[in-house]
Amino acid sequence: MKIAFITGSRGEWGYIRPIIRLIDNGPDLDYQIIVTGMHLLDRFGLSVNEITSDGFTVHEKIYMLYDGYNTETMSKSLGALLSELPGALNRLKPDILVLAGDRGDQLIGAIVAVHLGIPTAHIQGGELSGNVDGVVRHAISKLCDIHFTANETTAARLRAIGESNIHVTGAPQLDELVNGDYTRYYELVQKYDINKGYVLALLHPVTDQEIDAKLQIKTLIDVYYGYTGKIIFIYPNSDAGSEMIRYYLERSQNDNMHFSRNVPRRDYLGLMKYCGYMIGNSSSAILEAPTFATPAVNIGRRQHGRDQGDNVVNCGWSTSEIIFAINEAQNLKPSGRNPYGDGKSAPRIVEILKGM
Repeated sequence: MKIAFITGSRGEWGYIRPIIRLIDNGPDLDYQIIVTGMHLLDRFGLSVNEITSDGFTVHEKIYMLYDGYNTETMSKSLGALLSELPGALNRLKPDILVLAGDRGDQLIGAIVAVHLGIPTAHIQGGELSGNVDGVVRHAISKLCDIHFTANETTAARLRAIGESNIHVTGAPQLDELVNGDYTRYYELVQKYDINKGYVLALLHPVTDQEIDAKLQIKTLIDVYYGYTGKIIFIYPNSDAGSEMIRYYLERSQNDNMHFSRNVPRRDYLGLMKYCGYMIGNSSSAILEAPTFATPAVNIGRRQHGRDQGDNVVNCGWSTSEIIFAINEAQNLKPSGRNPYGDGKSAPRIVEILKGM
């Protein structure tokens, strides 16, 4: 049986990598990887190289991103993928297409698969967020045949909108954290010149707040004016407003701030595990950081409505709110309990796929 996956960003690669690795190591299933979006562009770190360096085969590459990184180019980019993906899937002829999360490329995958008669499975449906991604996630769920949810709460949400064939498996990106598949501290010190208590920062634009991206990144940078510790800033995704965030990050370089267009997933997980705290609005602070008991300051409404662990402190966009939240986070003692799973999700998903 051939199982196809679409990945356009480092986020969903974290969802599917442990599943693909199990498929690759077993005799019963074959994987197919379709790479698109941010993975294929140098300005986002050319992260397709991470996929191949991990030993995986990329079966199709689809270039789709229009320059500009605003709401108009986002929509046009999805149109480009819609025109190219049917040909790729017809060449690969998968038995099932597995989709993950809430990005637009996953929605296009669901739309195309429905029209080609390819069965689909969706990882982590039923979750909420305060961005357009939340709407996209629900749309993907309505188009898919099988659902792998993170917990019973999200499964119940899918049942409430009429979905069935739901399996509570947990979130597969946690498997690598629990299995210790991350870069150790001594290696990170050499690669990123970090010191004890460093900060891990990642700010994505909120699509319907594109005009606020400039103020938001300037506010976050200003909070750390005069800060003498080390800050690791990871560049944002390709959503509308991301160009403004990248512009101000590049203008703010100093000896204490390290900026990366992209870091390998093992490095990112290691940076998450050993940092003093995370800050920004990345879903990884909500989904993954609880497993490491890493405190996280979540700013704004991009993650609004998501289940959260006891590692998260939420705040608004004023400087005083952010500083107060940082102080709160530094005093947290998270339990390590994660509402998104136990780190044993990929084997459950693979077993279900084998039985189809």
